[in-house]
Amino acid sequence: MEYKSEKILVVDDEAPIREVLCASLADEGYVVDSAENANVGLQKIESFQPDIVLLDIWMPGDKDGMDLLREVSVLPGRPDIIVMSGHGTIETAVEATKLGAWDFVEKPISMDRVSILLNNLIEVRNVRREKGSLLNKLRQNMAIIGNSTEAKKVKELISRIAPTNSWVLIKGEVGVGKELVAMNIHYLSQRAGQSFVDFKCAHNTEDLIEGELFGYEEGAVIGNSDERKGVFDHSDKGTLFLDDVDTLPMSVQAKLVKYLEDHKIQRVGGNRQIELDVRVVAATTKDLQDLVSKGLFREDLYYRLHVVPFDIPPVRDRREDIEPLVIHFSEKACLSGGYAEKKFSNKALKELIKHDWPGNVREIKNFIERVYILTPEDTIDVHDLTFAGLNQKNGGAVYDDAGSFREARSMFEREYIIKKINENNGNISKTAEAIGLERSYLHRKIKSFGIELDGH
Repeated sequence: MEYKSEKILVVDDEAPIREVLCASLADEGYVVDSAENANVGLQKIESFQPDIVLLDIWMPGDKDGMDLLREVSVLPGRPDIIVMSGHGTIETAVEATKLGAWDFVEKPISMDRVSILLNNLIEVRNVRREKGSLLNKLRQNMAIIGNSTEAKKVKELISRIAPTNSWVLIKGEVGVGKELVAMNIHYLSQRAGQSFVDFKCAHNTEDLIEGELFGYEEGAVIGNSDERKGVFDHSDKGTLFLDDVDTLPMSVQAKLVKYLEDHKIQRVGGNRQIELDVRVVAATTKDLQDLVSKGLFREDLYYRLHVVPFDIPPVRDRREDIEPLVIHFSEKACLSGGYAEKKFSNKALKELIKHDWPGNVREIKNFIERVYILTPEDTIDVHDLTFAGLNQKNGGAVYDDAGSFREARSMFEREYIIKKINENNGNISKTAEAIGLERSYLHRKIKSFGIELDGH
């Protein structure tokens, strides 16, 4: 006999039915308990904590099966319920299903039918559990990093907005994490099990964007007679993230307003009205109100999106979040790049916190990855940050202007050797030993790169 982890509670006022069901289910390897009425059933649900309840609908006493089902339906972490009845009607089955019952079984009970139902239900429970586990891992990887007042406000607003179906407008500079906020809104909502579709409005040409969003009717595309779905179709029951929404053509903006009104789209080249359930989260780096005043953005769309305005402050306005972000992206660099963990000196951290980070969170992430690549030591100090390009023009590394990989590598080697020579006070022998090169080979490199030794 194969033992199963699921616990099953049988609630029925007829002792023979309880005994047969319990014995049969125990033979199949389930952990089983029983209750003779609804009141005892509720107590057993609290103490036994079953995964599945086989519940008789009609039982004598002050509380029947439907009463118990109503009470259980609102419990957190409630068990799945299969209802049983010898006097079943369609109305009863419908009502039980609305209250959350998995299925309805008529008496006299067929154990084959019960076994099939249980196997199907357990399969669904396993899928549900796996999906929940994946969603939890995903949510952990999407964490909003930072404990500043501003970061806490962002997290609080996400928790308030996510459970609703409201359209959202996220505003903020390049790199502040608008897409990350949109993903948090989706995966903390009731739509979490459905698609999150990221659509970059600015990456699509004006003559193609309408078709990409709403799809094409059969024959609308020359050389292709098939219907082609757009991102709205792929976002059905889920969330569509419209990045750089300010770049949408006015004609497409009008279609968005129409969709807001009736939740129907019309494909390019067609007349059919297709009903879809899509939540839109839009993002922009621009002042949409200013664009409205200039006639570059529809006022009605602006106000519909602006129902829940969401402003993400730049990193320079929440500097206390920089250190947690640096630590977070350091851990990410170790995991993704296989690097040993490095420690930032206090002086290095102060320099990072002082920096304005015009590219915001995205720039911090890219910079930390660069520092890990360029710093072989276990400790990262100020000179390592400078070498990686901190405070240089555009925040780029010294070899960003290289025309080819060979040139970039040569520039890196030159700067690396200069840095190591300075660290060893110009002592070539110590430098060669520190970086694992033969002294003669290091001399040849110094000569080929034209490195001045400042009298050493």
